[in-house]
Order: sequence, then structure tokens, then C-alpha cells
Amino acid sequence: MADKRSRGDLTRGASADYLIRHTTLRQLQLMEAIVRLGSFTRAAEELFLTQPTVSMQVKKLAESVDAPLFQQVGRNVVPTDAGREVHQAAKQILDALSNLEIKLADLKGLRLGRLRLGVITTAKYVAPELLGAFCERYPGIDVSLKVTNRERLMERLAGNDDDIFILGRVDEVTVDAVVLPFAPNPLVMVARADHPLAREKSIPIQRLAHEFFLLREPGSGIRDATLRHFAEAGVKPRVRMQLGSNEAIKHAVVGGLGIAALSLHSLVLETKNDQLVLLDVEGFPIELNWNLVYPRNRELSLLAKAFLEFASENVSEIRGRLEEAGRLLVSS
Repeated sequence: MADKRSRGDLTRGASADYLIRHTTLRQLQLMEAIVRLGSFTRAAEELFLTQPTVSMQVKKLAESVDAPLFQQVGRNVVPTDAGREVHQAAKQILDALSNLEIKLADLKGLRLGRLRLGVITTAKYVAPELLGAFCERYPGIDVSLKVTNRERLMERLAGNDDDIFILGRVDEVTVDAVVLPFAPNPLVMVARADHPLAREKSIPIQRLAHEFFLLREPGSGIRDATLRHFAEAGVKPRVRMQLGSNEAIKHAVVGGLGIAALSLHSLVLETKNDQLVLLDVEGFPIELNWNLVYPRNRELSLLAKAFLEFASENVSEIRGRLEEAGRLLVSS
């Protein structure tokens, strides 16, 4: 329990000198994460800390300002009035440090520095190769790749946690952001190689209403684009099951549980076996794009700007890999 302080102690506790001596940057980082995520547990996961450590650090920060910082509302924690003030100050300090890091990196040019990339789960099929090629050009840099689901990625975008984000759908972006389409992300219809439709040509989309269909989980961009495409054609698919990843869906297709619409990026490596084929369905592929996104108010480092330019330069290679994968999957 915190020691009770006299009025003179409280005055001293509110002074900048006292807070400088008793507050750590890690505590401010935790404060920002808890407010953004609404949970001690999720903040601990994001910062790779144990929940007891998070609770202890927040308690120390509350003792330093001599006021409770959070209150429980339902299943979430929300900041108190004092907590909101501390959070606002924490954001300003952390943003200033982030801007300082950018300026120091720029002084070093492109020989050194750090690039933080946040990508939607499905983009894991394109982002690592792109990032690897970028690191070959600038071997002295430090890179971070955060692959996560849409909900967490939107939180990271709102929190300005990464330099650049790669995602497909941008309709749910709530912050003022720059959106740069940079690479195709076609959705194709996939079946097991021995499926009766595998050798047919120009299959009417209405024909698929008789097939069992495998879907991604609610909230998936692939799921939403596919269902919207079917609805526009007046087709209601027979959904056999919903699965949480492209890999799970591919295994289910190979297992004979149904057909599915998937990003062609997720099938590039499947060209090495004969288990999956692309179906020649009218209206497919559904042409989508990957987008490079960053908050409009974020000051990009020289390294981040170089990555944007590099990604645009390498679109032709990405297209080439997709075209080759499509040819092999059709002919298999």
C-alpha cells in the first residue's frame, strides 16, 4: 500500500522533478498500450511481459502521481480522469521519442536505422519476400515484421505503432491515413485436383450453389469479398464450415470437404504438388489489391520512404510469381 503523504509531499509528488525520478518510459509505454487495448492482458501480450509485471508497473506509476489510473467497466479497464491526463502526456512523450528516432536514423542515411512493418495475416505470403529483398539492398538496417489479424492491425494503425502497414480492405481504416495500392491480390476458386469441376471450362457461378463451400471466419477480408461477389450474382453458397486460416482451408479442400476462394498468393507454394487446382469459374478471379498504408500525420523516415519506393519497383516481380502460379495450378 502506498505511503500516505503530507500536503507538502503531494505538492512535491506533482512536480516534474519528482515524476522524472519516479516514472519510467516503460511505465508510460504500458499506460499507452492499456488505454489503446482496453486490457492489461492484451497489453502484456503485445509488449511480451507477464500480467503481474504490468500490474506492478501500473501500480508504481499510480503511486508516483498519487491517483488511481484505471477503473473496471465490464470486461474492460478504462482510464480515470487522472489516467487520461497521464495517457495524454505519455503519448506526447512516446511520439517525441519516435520522431527523434526517425531524425537520428535519417542522419545516418540508409546504411542504418529501423523499419517496422505491420501486415494483415494473409499478407504474410508476400511481405516476408519483399522485406527480405529490401534487406539485401540495405543490409545494415534493423527490421520488425508484425503479422496479426485485422482487429489488432487496426489497433496498431490507430496507435501509430509501425512505420508502414500492408492490408487489403481499407474501408475499416478509421484514422486519417495515406493509402497506396501497390500489388494485386486476386481471389481464385480452388478445388481438389480430382474434383468433378476441375476439368470443366467457363463454369457458371450459379453452378457453385450445389457445392459445399469453405469460408474464412467472420471479419476476414477474403470472406467478405467472396460473399459479396456471390450475392451480386444471386448465388447463396452452401457453407459447410468456417475456418480461421488459409492453411486450414487448404487442408480441408485437400481432404475433400469442399471448395473455397483463396488469395492466389497463398497458393504459390502449392504449385510443387498436384493436390489443388484452380477452377475456371466465370467472374473469377476477384481482383483485389494489397495497400501500403500509414497515418497521414506520421513523419516517415528516409528508410520508410525508401521501402515505399522499393515496394512499387517490385510489383512486376510479384505479378510474375502470381501468373506463373496460376498457370501451373490450372495445368496440374
